[in-house]
This record gives sequence, C-alpha cells and structure tokens, in this order.
Amino acid sequence: MKTTFEGTMQPLDTTIPDPALIVLIGAAGSGKSTWARTWPSTQVLELDQFRAMVSDCAGDQSATLSAANVMNAVLEARLARKRTTVIDATNTEQHVRAGLLQVARSYGVPTVAFLISTPASVCVERQAERSPARTVPDDVVRRQHAEAAAAFPGLRDEGFDHVVFADTIHRLEPLLQRASDTRRADLGWDGHDGLGDLLLVRRVFGADVLPLWRWRDNSPLAGGDRVGEIRLGPDRLVLALRTDIGGEGDLGFDLLVCCPYDDDCTAPAWQAVHSVTDLLIAHTSTTGPNPDTVCTAHGGPDQDDDPEGRAELEARFADAVRE
Repeated sequence: MKTTFEGTMQPLDTTIPDPALIVLIGAAGSGKSTWARTWPSTQVLELDQFRAMVSDCAGDQSATLSAANVMNAVLEARLARKRTTVIDATNTEQHVRAGLLQVARSYGVPTVAFLISTPASVCVERQAERSPARTVPDDVVRRQHAEAAAAFPGLRDEGFDHVVFADTIHRLEPLLQRASDTRRADLGWDGHDGLGDLLLVRRVFGADVLPLWRWRDNSPLAGGDRVGEIRLGPDRLVLALRTDIGGEGDLGFDLLVCCPYDDDCTAPAWQAVHSVTDLLIAHTSTTGPNPDTVCTAHGGPDQDDDPEGRAELEARFADAVRE
C-alpha cells in the first residue's frame, strides 16, 4: 500500500495473497465474470452456474437460495484445504459479504474485496447483450451499483484484509500464461502428443465432438480424401476431410448423406458442413435433402445422371461400408 486512490483518501491496496477468498463486488454487467476468468476455472465459484446446476437455468432467481447453499458447501471444502477461491456474484449486500467473511475466518484464510467500478450506465447498456433469462432490470442494476459504491468506505471495517480495485490489478499475465499453456499442450509443444490432426476437427465442430471422433484411415469411401466418423451408441456420422476445395487449397468437411435425387440410389452423396450446427441440422432434418448435396453417381443438382458410372460407384461404396 504505497499511494492513495484518487478521491477515496484511502491507501491503494494491490495485495492478493495466495491462498485467499476473493470476493468480487460489482453490479450485474460490471464485468465480474471477465475478471473471474483471469483465475483458473477450478478456483471460481459463480452463482449463476450453481443456479443452472440446481434449476437448469442460470437466470432462475427462485433458485438463488438453493444455489447459494450448494456454492457455500463447495466454498467450505475449498477453504478447508486452503485453496484460493473467487466468488463471482454481485456481492453488493452487506449480509452476503458477512457470511463469506465468517466462512473465511473459520478456516483462517485471508479475504480480499475486489471492487469493479464500471459506470452504472455501462452496466445497464450491457444488459441488452444478455440472453433474456439473464437480463437484470435497469432499476436493479442501478441499485446494485449504488450499494457497491456505498459499501466501499466500510469494507475494511467489515473485516476484509485487503480492498483492491480492478483497475489497479495486473491480471493479464496469468490469463495469457494459462492460454499459452493450453495452446502449447494442444500443439504438442509441451512434450506430449497434443491434438495433432484433431485441431481442425475441434476448430470446426467444437471440443464436445472430439471424444466421439475417430479417423478411418485408408478408407476408399471419399475418393482418396481422409475419412472420419462421429459415433455415439447407435448414432453415426461419416465425414470426409477435403483439402483442396474449389481447387484453391481450402480445407473443409463433407458429411456422407443419402442421394437426394433417386431414392433407390445407394452411391455415396456428400453435403458440405461448416459447423456443429450444420451437423445438427443434417442429423435431425425432416425437410428433405440439402439442395447443394452432390451424389457421386448423379452429381449435383444441375448435373446429368450417369447410370453406368452410378452402378460402379454403388458397388465401390458397398465395399467401403463393409470394412
């Protein structure tokens, strides 16, 4: 504590011990979750997430009491092990802070009040960017902002060991360090295998698909292009990795689908997919084939049929599927 925070006449504190209980204080929309993400996710207890756990809806205010009870159980388990813990909630009410301080004291863990002083007008504007379930009414946001501002002078008297302002805390380095470590692990630069040829799969379809993905190397199904599949129980999607789309060297995936031009055709047909949403639509669609689907026997929507070539392709496709 070396300087004075302008306008407060209180020493400027930038100390965040480890371990510590770090209580974020700010109105809805102030940016608490952005700051919370500068700590490892295992250290952050976000009230919205606990609401979702108990009610399937992060914005369900009727679930707040149950969510707080579950969160407090996790908090006690962490502090008992002397683990730094960040409370990501508005925490603008004194009785809420008092409860958190009491838990920290019982386990001998230092406490930090982490104030996020975003202007009330900005907090209100940001509500428009939220989903309807998480939008907070303007009057509530302004009340929370007023409560946070009023609480500041007395936070030390409440029992906080340190009172810090977000604008004075350097948290970019730990965020970048974790992001760098994750990226290095993905690329195999940390001495392990990394994701390798699954990087593109994750980039296009997301991390949830990765555990379900398997490459089918040496499959003739896609005319020499690499084939992979997403499989879960009886569900199966087969995709081809295209490495020269349009003759311009672009990468992308095609999904194996039924021929849209002839119900009796058994030759493979391919539909371009650019995201996990495209996969969902193709997997669940009841509106008919994608108009851009290309059948290896019939071609695309503007291409003439080739009966002799179709028979040969259908036979090759049957052999490939039997592998």
